Amino acid sequence: MFSRVAVNFSDRASKRLVRQLLKAIGNPPVRVVLWNGEEIAGGGPSVARVFIHDRSTLLRLLVRPELHFGEAYTDGRIEVDGDLLEFLEAVYRTMSASGRSSGALSAKIIPWLNRRSGNTIRGARDNIHRHYDIGNDFYRLWLDDEMVYSGAYFPTPDATLEAAQLAKLDYVCRKMWLKPGESVVDVGGGWGATALYMAKHYGVTVKAFNISHRQIVYARRRAEAEGLEDRVEFIEDDYRNIAGRFDALVSLGMLEHVGVNHYRDFGTMMDRCLSPVGRGLIQVIGRNRPAAKNRWIERRIFPGVYPPSPCELMTIFEPWEFALLDLENIRLHYARTLQYWLERFESSAEEITEMFDERFVRAWRLYLAGSAAAFTTGSLQLFQALFVRQGVNAIPWTRKQLYETAACVNHLATAGT
Repeated sequence: MFSRVAVNFSDRASKRLVRQLLKAIGNPPVRVVLWNGEEIAGGGPSVARVFIHDRSTLLRLLVRPELHFGEAYTDGRIEVDGDLLEFLEAVYRTMSASGRSSGALSAKIIPWLNRRSGNTIRGARDNIHRHYDIGNDFYRLWLDDEMVYSGAYFPTPDATLEAAQLAKLDYVCRKMWLKPGESVVDVGGGWGATALYMAKHYGVTVKAFNISHRQIVYARRRAEAEGLEDRVEFIEDDYRNIAGRFDALVSLGMLEHVGVNHYRDFGTMMDRCLSPVGRGLIQVIGRNRPAAKNRWIERRIFPGVYPPSPCELMTIFEPWEFALLDLENIRLHYARTLQYWLERFESSAEEITEMFDERFVRAWRLYLAGSAAAFTTGSLQLFQALFVRQGVNAIPWTRKQLYETAACVNHLATAGT
């Protein structure tokens, strides 16, 4: 008799805890299904049902939901019946409306939460290895043909992913008004698409720095196959060791891995390497204001990652008096990019499971869907920061060149749609 009463009390208590959890995140339109089959409804018509398979998982969610939801979903202790992307968008919207998002934390608490970046020279290499060196074959399954792993730029809403990534590369080149014969340093480099595109279509020479060994090997093979090895050099080294003088600097999707604690190192490198009339462009995932790191993403997907706010981003430019010419936010373009990636990832889920395991697939599915939802709802931004040295006047008079898409890119933008 006593044990039955204890179990019933525990179940009633669990239902109260779920209601409190739903209220704390703004009562999203979802239904939570407990291990005993009981359902608890949030606010409004439900977009999904969330199954919590045991009491210990619920208790962990109450303590650190941003970490333990991802852990439990990866393990299969939480399942979502419904469209995962739609579910996450609904949760992010209600969290933001309720002030529950990490962006609402005190500005004094944020630096303490982010105090350990782990992005020393050795730590950065380990972090990059854990994400980018897990296999080129894996990324080839769901990225575009050029293997560009950063937000695309869609010249038309129905452009293909391949066309949008080429359009992004061309957009970046036009923003920096590259001219034949100039020298460019590519900080990050990826699988080589940016450097090769600049050399091939804009006649510049490029040195691309990257600490992902597999990406460097891949990029060097591409340069040789395309006959560009005399104009593009891929160097396996940390950004802090870059030397030489360049007319322009580009960095796409790399600053997220630097960490605010090392922004002075990044700015020092830019000041050392850019010529007196140099300019540069940084594309980086960001936030509207400083926020705590997502502990689950840092643990399972992207160790050492941190998206900066605009004020944090400015600490790269201000000490060296770089002048910011343009700060454009193209977050909806990244949301669309991630939707493409997620669709292609799902199409290859069986093959990816064979490469790794089901837990890996669930973790990356949540990462891609959660990232897409964050961009759609405005939790994340995508900044393109264009800058020059102070006093440089040899800059375009208007933005006309930004909107005159090259003929080859314009053609590709409509191909296959």
